[in-house]
Amino acid sequence: MILKALERGVPEERLAKALNVNVANIRTKQRLLDGICPEAVELLKDKHVPINTFRELKRLAPMRQVEASELMVAMNRYTINYARSLVAATPQDQLADPEKPKLVRGLTEEQIALMERESGNLEREFKMAEQSYGADHLDLVLTKGYLGKLLANARVVRYLAQNHQEILAEFQRLVELKAQAA
Repeated sequence: MILKALERGVPEERLAKALNVNVANIRTKQRLLDGICPEAVELLKDKHVPINTFRELKRLAPMRQVEASELMVAMNRYTINYARSLVAATPQDQLADPEKPKLVRGLTEEQIALMERESGNLEREFKMAEQSYGADHLDLVLTKGYLGKLLANARVVRYLAQNHQEILAEFQRLVELKAQAA
């Protein structure tokens, strides 16, 4: 709404006075997404993201902005502190200005290097888990359905009760979990 008014030629001062806000706030919001890649904007467009979080994202290269945005969405965390930790865990070559040293208060260079390595490992593991989740979930649903059909057969239940009581108990527990989840 504010951007549309500015595009239509409404002076910033008049708009600030009408909305009872500071002119600097309007200018800040007008330039909020400058330096943020469109893919990251798309990921965060319907999320409640603090303004300062975008300032931290601007310190990252475009591909890293997308990765950081994906992590924020996956973790449902959009805070400035989380964004700062992502910037701190970003390798120097993935910053928007790789020549400018990244300063993180309270951490030594060794700690930052360790954070970068661990963050990279964590992101790889997260992506692997995310990729296999769909297939694993489908396998689990199919297995529960099959067990439900097996336990509907009285002969199978009688055999398991006589010969494999512990397996029968586990199968019944899994089928009950299916019923509770539904």
